[in-house]
Amino acid sequence: MKVAIASPPFPKSVSDGLYWLDKLVKEASAQQAEIICFPESFIPGYPLTEFEVELCSPETLRSALNSARKIADENNIAIILPMDWYEGDSFFNVAHVISNTGKLLGYQAKTQLDPTEDNIWLPGTKRNLFEVNGVKFGITICHEGFRYPELVRWAARQDAKIVFHPHCAGSNVEGNKPTSWGSIDSPYYEKAMMMRALENTIYFASSNYYAFDYPESASSLIAPDGTCIAYQPYTVPGVLVKEIDMAKATGFLAKRFKPELLP
Repeated sequence: MKVAIASPPFPKSVSDGLYWLDKLVKEASAQQAEIICFPESFIPGYPLTEFEVELCSPETLRSALNSARKIADENNIAIILPMDWYEGDSFFNVAHVISNTGKLLGYQAKTQLDPTEDNIWLPGTKRNLFEVNGVKFGITICHEGFRYPELVRWAARQDAKIVFHPHCAGSNVEGNKPTSWGSIDSPYYEKAMMMRALENTIYFASSNYYAFDYPESASSLIAPDGTCIAYQPYTVPGVLVKEIDMAKATGFLAKRFKPELLP
């Protein structure tokens, strides 16, 4: 399977986000990618205090999702689109999965919120598995993948070959500018990506924004043995497309876990 990881700038508005969605989807489709993943809360944008994020009604978000469905259909590519989302009176941080024909396959709501997010979203209550072109995959959103490895292991034990990880890590105000992937001087995020892959023997695909002057991690694709296959250069918007061999994603270590030994 050919997978794509998007690294768009932080969206100035919903329409700007849809512009970058369309642009990067077209670039990925031109390289025969079968699925593309965007960063956390891409529509309308993660609520960082240093950015002005458009306030959206449920109707605005539904309209944006319908536009994304049309883009998926027109470009024959599945899309993982992280969004703010309303279900009735509840407000969630989700990642929608759209098929290459524009069909909604469901969404994964963020179940493990960062403590700073407790007053923004409600936590989701269940984990979901998805399938595109015969390949099963899971989704873990930002803090979940970095701090709660059990959620990636759950997907691997359900025979997921890859877990997609939309996230938001960086700042325009302060921090360091990384020069090499996985550096000892960088935050732990890229090391965590490596661990999520190798401790489960599956692929791990992580997508971050690239508006940041001080990015804390790169959009990265990690192999089942923990090797970084490729990453998007720091501070450079774009899309990373790579063909991966799903036969190598055995889930061997995840499936050897013995939950019955725990009380």
